[in-house]
Amino acid sequence: MTAYKYLHWFLVFTACCTFLLIIAGGLVTSTQSGLSVPDWPTTYGHFMFAFPMDQMVGGIFYEHSHRMIASVVGFLTVIAAFWLWKREERKWVRLLGLAALGAVIAQGVLGGLTVLFLLPTAISVSHATLAQSFFCIMAVLALVTSRWWRNPSPKLEEPAHGISLVRLSIITTAAIFIQLILGALMRHTNSGLAVPDFPLAYGQIIPSLSPAALAQYNDVLIQSGIRIFADGPVTAAQVLIHMVHRAGAVLVSGFVIWTSVRLFKISAVSKRVSRFGFVFLGLLLVQVSLGGLTVLSQKAVDVTTAHVATGALLLVTSVILSFHTVKVFGWPSRRTIYSLSSEGATA
Repeated sequence: MTAYKYLHWFLVFTACCTFLLIIAGGLVTSTQSGLSVPDWPTTYGHFMFAFPMDQMVGGIFYEHSHRMIASVVGFLTVIAAFWLWKREERKWVRLLGLAALGAVIAQGVLGGLTVLFLLPTAISVSHATLAQSFFCIMAVLALVTSRWWRNPSPKLEEPAHGISLVRLSIITTAAIFIQLILGALMRHTNSGLAVPDFPLAYGQIIPSLSPAALAQYNDVLIQSGIRIFADGPVTAAQVLIHMVHRAGAVLVSGFVIWTSVRLFKISAVSKRVSRFGFVFLGLLLVQVSLGGLTVLSQKAVDVTTAHVATGALLLVTSVILSFHTVKVFGWPSRRTIYSLSSEGATA
């Protein structure tokens, strides 16, 4: 049992290192350092950990640090997968450990391809998306190896409030995940400042995408110093990507608030699950604020990176909440769903 406790805390440590890796990746993007080291897997011809420290300056510092942290996380994941395979009796948890190992290998390959193919959008977005997925896998592994998860407990009955909390938390997780993909697309298409004001967009709720309007937008961006002529004009696609991300933020906010309200209503049933409501709303408030500040600060490095990191925390919180609801309440049966709908129809 003691050895299993060590396994759990090792997975917690690996998950924390993964979060640090996401922050490092956010810094690379925020500082536009993705091609500061143009070769891979070497760094200017050096073996990664043999690169001279005194040459880690400017963008090289961010990119090379990101690579070193990624290597450490990869090594920790190899240990975790092997440890789970030898110690864990649940087959699905062992397979999840192997999935984590496969994900970290794929993540390394995508990172290398991102550099070798000069930051293509599709690969860069896939790299960012897989990073979030890997973080969630490691967090889930840490959760399901905890004493709380492994101790058997009877399923509790969730108060009837329409859609089950299990399904609602999963839907919320999916919405947050899609929003993070849109955020990665916005970063890697240079659409972050395609709309330079907030909460309006060029003084409108929904900006026009006509050629005349785009010409006016580009004049605003040039005159304000946000862009220079060498950057090329902002396109309708960039403005659209930016606005879709904002619309996604509104949708996600609605789901998070809805889920949090539902969580507060079950405080008498499960205080452990109910507390997620406070975490959810707190992270949402921080994330929305950082999103607005990212635009208003013209993508200040610290603000933009914090926005990426908080998005990752919001996603992993939603994933962990989903697993908590399944553990505490179980999957809602069809009979329960039918009963709820019948009661609603009768009322």
